[in-house]
Amino acid sequence: MSGASSDASTLANPRELDLGLPVSYLAEGRSVASWLFTTDHKRIAILYAISITFFFFIGGAAATLVRLELFTPQGDVVGADTYNKLFSLHGIVMVWFFLIPSIPTTMGNFLLPLMIGARDLAFPKLNLISWYLNLAGGLLTLAAVLAGGIDTGWTFYVPYSTVFSNTFVTLAVLGVFVSGFSTIATGVNFIATVHFLRAPGMTWFRLPLFVWAMYTTSLIFVLATPVLALTLVLVIAERTFNLPIFDPARGGDPILFQHLFWFYSHPAVYIMILPAMGVISEVITCYARRRIFGYSFMVYALVAIAVIGFFTWGHHMFTSGMSPFAALVFSFLSFIVAVPSAIKVFNWTATLYRGQIGFESPMLYALGFLGLFTMGGLTGLFLASVPIDVHVQDTYFVVAHFHYIMVGASVSAYFAGLHFWWPKVTGRMYPESWARFAALLMFFGFNLTFFPQFIAGYLGMPRRYYSYPPEFQVWNVLSSSGAAVLAVAYLMPLGYLTWSLFFGRRALNDPWNATGLEWRTTSPPPRQNFFGNPQVLAPPYDYHPEATPPGDEPRIAEEGALT
Repeated sequence: MSGASSDASTLANPRELDLGLPVSYLAEGRSVASWLFTTDHKRIAILYAISITFFFFIGGAAATLVRLELFTPQGDVVGADTYNKLFSLHGIVMVWFFLIPSIPTTMGNFLLPLMIGARDLAFPKLNLISWYLNLAGGLLTLAAVLAGGIDTGWTFYVPYSTVFSNTFVTLAVLGVFVSGFSTIATGVNFIATVHFLRAPGMTWFRLPLFVWAMYTTSLIFVLATPVLALTLVLVIAERTFNLPIFDPARGGDPILFQHLFWFYSHPAVYIMILPAMGVISEVITCYARRRIFGYSFMVYALVAIAVIGFFTWGHHMFTSGMSPFAALVFSFLSFIVAVPSAIKVFNWTATLYRGQIGFESPMLYALGFLGLFTMGGLTGLFLASVPIDVHVQDTYFVVAHFHYIMVGASVSAYFAGLHFWWPKVTGRMYPESWARFAALLMFFGFNLTFFPQFIAGYLGMPRRYYSYPPEFQVWNVLSSSGAAVLAVAYLMPLGYLTWSLFFGRRALNDPWNATGLEWRTTSPPPRQNFFGNPQVLAPPYDYHPEATPPGDEPRIAEEGALT
């Protein structure tokens, strides 16, 4: 079923029109109300994409002002209070309203039902409610910014956030609290969908690795987010009603907050990176023209990362006063959690070995992910070592490590998936040359921005300072220059992807010669996803036609579908 025709409607596949089949999901009502009250998982994914893009550029604008201030050692652009509010705004918006929801709520929402042969998620109305909760939480936080700002950092550490800060902390915390219900709803929906709505023949070990990544991420959503919600409620209660919970002056325990916060927030690291791993597995499989190396090990590695991640929260508290024995245990567990991550890097590399590699833009973003994730993971081993962690704690070394994993790797994977599935989502192709240039520019700009911070941090430059000794200026000039390059690389896709919606050539149903059920329907898909009832008839699922021996091709069929 090819959708290549230049004189048909921009929203409907011509074969659909000719045969009287349902038109694409984009044509199922064009009014604003039809979008705001939709229960179609594909439309909700686009609503999420619009909202998180909005938050992404707000957080990015704050980061740009931070880097502009740090271009010179003196505080000559903004004052100290404004600087505190800027880096707090950047962290809060980017972590809670972009990085955590980015891949699950957009690609997960759009692709998970398609990949398992379902017509929608298990709870379509709950899916819509989750978007409204996420948007409401984000707007509450932005209201706190407009009312006067927040200066606590994205972690809301006590007793600063409960006693000493005079900014609108309660409103910002309430926004994050509300958005937490959105992630819980998304997690419950994904878990139920994978358990109960898989197509006939789609067994657990035929699931695409992207689906496994969404499933393990959803388990973290459901199990860890309530702990964060409880912690934030306690912050609001202490700040509003002066209860002695965390404030040591009144008998509270600030270390309790850190234990509760990091019990959620270290697994939240894997909320950001596990979906990225799923995306990269799909992209590398396609462009290497090979089955994924060690599928079972990749599945077990995803599960192991999710499970072990719950036991490593003390990794962030080596300088907070924990006992030497506890520090030893958490250090050991932090090294252990690196093992399944290393397995995945090894398996991706083995998949590329002797592959017929194509260097289209999704693959360039994926290769950038491999480099940035490996660098972030290796420096994470430095921080897992207690003596080194004590030396670089609260320096720019930690900032660089965090950004290599959470921003460099996660955002590279996000853009890899965005470009990979863009033809399926929109039915349009983008200008490949511009996309390749943006991918290369992003990799270069990111390394220029954050690699100098490893050096500055190891030399002793503390984070969250708006002025600093002149000997650190060269590293900050490099970092701020890289931030300008990175900003251009982030803005470019917004331009050419928007252009493609109106002028891009029509996409075939499978423009990449990829595999998976999502490529077995039209581009863009119809409202009900498939024209028949899909069945998976033979493993393995993650094959590529050019790399599969004759007679060993998996068979994917649809009852009553056109062939």
